[in-house]
Amino acid sequence: MTAALTAGLDRIPDQLGYLVISEDGVLASAGELENDEVTAGVMMQMVRTASRFRLSGVAEPPFKRMSVILEDFVYTVTVSGQKVFVVKRQNNQQEPISV
Repeated sequence: MTAALTAGLDRIPDQLGYLVISEDGVLASAGELENDEVTAGVMMQMVRTASRFRLSGVAEPPFKRMSVILEDFVYTVTVSGQKVFVVKRQNNQQEPISV
């Protein structure tokens, strides 16, 4: 079951770790996020909070993907079905060029 949940997550470029979370807790984890219950809890709370913001008359969830961008890394959060996939990636964003 775990292999089906994590298929492809290891191949994401600049990936430092990942979590697969459900309402019941962490289903799978690896890398820097292995067994990281604190980050899992924070990300689930962010998803719950963002899910409360619905546009009137729209049945679809308000978002499918959310990014949390920090100086050194980025958390990409994807909601699919009843699962939340969190991937921690190296932030390779370059500074804007000043002329």
